[in-house]
Formats: sequence, structure tokens, C-alpha cells
Amino acid sequence: FDTGHTLEALIRTMRERGAASVASAVLLEKSGTCEVETKPDFRGFVIPDVFVVGYGLDYRDRFRNLPFVAILEPGDLDS
Repeated sequence: FDTGHTLEALIRTMRERGAASVASAVLLEKSGTCEVETKPDFRGFVIPDVFVVGYGLDYRDRFRNLPFVAILEPGDLDS
């Protein structure tokens, strides 16, 4: 959960399609990056505002298959 726009859109879509109730769960919630009022109902971990990869999260189609979450340092990111 970063800015929250995707989660907000998903919840809105599910309600528009007739869901009687909607609850959300996220593995990671970045602190200080939310741009919407919607918040996840459940969260695994709150992390600082850093770029993370692994466990399904990728950077340019790489690192997605790591069996853990890792921080990419700014020097690791291509410009």
C-alpha cells in the first residue's frame, strides 16, 4: 500500500458490482505516502518510504521471485 489509489479503485469497483461488504488486506503499508482517505483494514507490516522488491514486487521485471522482501538502494535503481 503506497499512495492508495489502486486499493481505493478496487474497493469502489467491488461495491459498484454489488458486493455486500468489502475488507482489504495488504502485506506492506508504506508510511507517509498515502494520498487518499481509504486505508487497508488489515496490514502485515508498516515500512518506511523505500523501494522494495521480492515476494511478487518487482523492479523492471526483476527480483519478483525473491522469497523475501528487500530494499533497493537508490544506486541500484536505473535512471
